[in-house]
Amino acid sequence: MYWLMFTSRSIAPGVNSAFLKHFNTASATQSSKMASDSHWLSPAEREQFLLELKATGWAEVEDRDALYKELSFKSFNQAFGFMTRVALQAEKLNHHPEWFNVYNKVQITLITHDCGGLSKRDVKLAQFIDKVALTM
Repeated sequence: MYWLMFTSRSIAPGVNSAFLKHFNTASATQSSKMASDSHWLSPAEREQFLLELKATGWAEVEDRDALYKELSFKSFNQAFGFMTRVALQAEKLNHHPEWFNVYNKVQITLITHDCGGLSKRDVKLAQFIDKVALTM
């Protein structure tokens, strides 16, 4: 929704000010929630979450404040199904992975670009990815 901005001059005929007020309030609320979700991890949180994620196969990326994991599946269909489930969740979180897929392998890098490193959003998505991978 961030790409859709209204000004008083660009309002389509029939769009009333009550709609715009609701739209702007909803956007501000969502922006505020997303901004708080994307804050960097405290040193204690970072240490705790990195230990947990490394135990499930995640690794820190050299020269970047990011996480990386490579997953292998039985087939391309299974890998693609996994990616589809993660994509749906990523869209809900408005937090999209950097990833690469060849046949049955999926390589994933997580980083929060707007804060320049790892955030709570990366941890949340990594935990979701691990949960989905266990069911495949």
